[in-house]
Amino acid sequence: MRPKKTILCVDDNEAILSVRTFLLETRGYRVISALSSQEALEHISQSVPGSIDLLLCDLIMPQMDGNELVRRAKQLHPGLPAMIVSGTVTAFDRAGCADVFLPKGAASPAEMIERIRVLVARKRGPKKQHQPASVNSHVMEHAIAS
Repeated sequence: MRPKKTILCVDDNEAILSVRTFLLETRGYRVISALSSQEALEHISQSVPGSIDLLLCDLIMPQMDGNELVRRAKQLHPGLPAMIVSGTVTAFDRAGCADVFLPKGAASPAEMIERIRVLVARKRGPKKQHQPASVNSHVMEHAIAS
């Protein structure tokens, strides 16, 4: 049996966090829940790089928004994929650090699960030979656009 992928799920709304955790766990993911960006950063800083397969967080949170959380998380673990979910559809421009932005309510749970599956598969895929940064950033821009 394959080891479970680990998702760090962050939302300041406990009910949403609970539902999202349940949704992910019933799909076979191991979920670490955090009610604040600070709590999430503590988990990330204490974890071995690669042990968390995805950071999934809300955009609008008190003290530190999701975009800042993703930025700081990627400083600690540069290879960590991140998905920001937000009820504020116009907030996409504020979610520039994430690999994927998904508006709450505009995407079905099935679509969210599929996007998560693709992100964690990409992270755990075969290691590529070192490529120039421009190639990697072009690939990432294409992945974000699609």
